[in-house]
Amino acid sequence: MLKDRNSSAIVAVSDIARARRFYSDVLGLELAEEDMDGVLVFRTGATHLVVYRSDAAGTNRANAVVWEVEDEIEAIVADLAAKGVVFEHYPEIGEFRDNIHHTGGMKLVWFRDPDDNILHVNQMPG
Repeated sequence: MLKDRNSSAIVAVSDIARARRFYSDVLGLELAEEDMDGVLVFRTGATHLVVYRSDAAGTNRANAVVWEVEDEIEAIVADLAAKGVVFEHYPEIGEFRDNIHHTGGMKLVWFRDPDDNILHVNQMPG
């Protein structure tokens, strides 16, 4: 059943044009599709991120999207910081340095899109 099917992340936004700029220009995602209703589908590795307009945008207080980036996290964080991304700091999660949380061999980063959706990048040990 579902265990053998692909899945996609989906994020609600209040302004499609602003979201297109953020996800394309800041995060560098490739727009794979746009439908007549303004729904944007970005390619992220072997999966997709669907972005759509909703009055409920930004109401989720948990991770909306997570990327596993292996050993590229420092370069990704530096690139995002240069583009004005502000990173979240959670004092209860390990040591925070250079915008990255370090805990248990993991490197973890959180930031928000323009609608306050929480985006997460991680590098697992190994």
